[in-house]
Amino acid sequence: MEEIAALERALRRAAPHTLLDVVRTALTERYGARAVRLWLADYGMRSLQVVEGPPWATEPVPVHDSPQGRAFGAQEPHVLGGGAERPAEVHLPVTIRGDRLGVLSLELPGSTDVRAVLPELQHVCDALGHEILVAERDTDLYVLARRATRLTLAAEMQWQLLPGRSCARPEFSIGAQLEPAYAVFGDNYDWSVSAEHLTLTVTNGMGEGTDAALLTNLAVNALRNARRAGLDLVGQAALADQAVYAQYRGRAHVSVLLLRFALATGEVEAVDAGSPRLWRLRDGAVDAYPFEAQLPLGMFEDTVYTPEHFTVLPGDRLLFASDGVYDALSEAGERYGDRALPRALASTRLLPPTQVPGAVLRRLSEHHGKPSLVDDALVVCLDWYGRQGDGDTAG
Repeated sequence: MEEIAALERALRRAAPHTLLDVVRTALTERYGARAVRLWLADYGMRSLQVVEGPPWATEPVPVHDSPQGRAFGAQEPHVLGGGAERPAEVHLPVTIRGDRLGVLSLELPGSTDVRAVLPELQHVCDALGHEILVAERDTDLYVLARRATRLTLAAEMQWQLLPGRSCARPEFSIGAQLEPAYAVFGDNYDWSVSAEHLTLTVTNGMGEGTDAALLTNLAVNALRNARRAGLDLVGQAALADQAVYAQYRGRAHVSVLLLRFALATGEVEAVDAGSPRLWRLRDGAVDAYPFEAQLPLGMFEDTVYTPEHFTVLPGDRLLFASDGVYDALSEAGERYGDRALPRALASTRLLPPTQVPGAVLRRLSEHHGKPSLVDDALVVCLDWYGRQGDGDTAG
């Protein structure tokens, strides 16, 4: 562990663009590692893109059909080979607070007891992941590595607004995905966790291109400003409503679903101001939650919002989707949210929440029957575990 502590200190002192060099040197000196590479997941969660690396290793690898992708998807080390005859190929997930960043790959000499060193290697990945998040304030290296193609300006604005693509605490786990990842313009999500609460918002701004991105940016930052000022959920909706109306005078509006979860009890306060919707998977059954729809943010001046309340139980899975998901039509004219989306949620019940949004969106493409979607598509999946030692509460 002294070597790990020394590596952490070296990473903190290193220039932001040299983090992988520091890790590569440490792993070579301590384990005789070779071919140390860092792969980061692209925005579409379809490929893992190499950071730096020699020319012959610059091709991305697929998330769903590669050794690196297996470690990324399972969130466990994946080892190939090893023994006296040949080196071991090791792939380890790089994940911080539930946010899956990518995979660290390396080769170890055949004489290495791989299982014995895996815990230390995972500590290295954790340290590297923390420093990548810090380094992104000062370098574009890791942001660029995530791009399989160029982002539109609207997508650039939206991705920079997001808190991450997943988050995990003892009480819950969240996974989220936006499509089309490189051309998204109005859909967004946000979350914040305190000692006692999880606040989650799912947003759908009207319009297209940078106009939609600017509108959503205004609404999300207004909601954050209200939340950080200590306002309750209704106050957050009201302040954001006023901010959007003041800027657009009713010409544009933002649909948003706001939720505040009590971590100790599973009690939820919600304000439904528009189109994002919620489905619940409980005991194998999928139900659409019937919120009382209220006006989107910014339609009229001084709109009054009313909260609703419900309770989540340990084992519940919640799926949030924008209208670009549930309103998407099949070639026969059937909406995805009518039957196909509940079936997709039920059939993915064994997947972790980080993998559910991607699976639901892939099935959306099959349902839609076209290579590209005509609207933004946002899916957020939340698994609720509850606080250990707390009694279940009927919901």
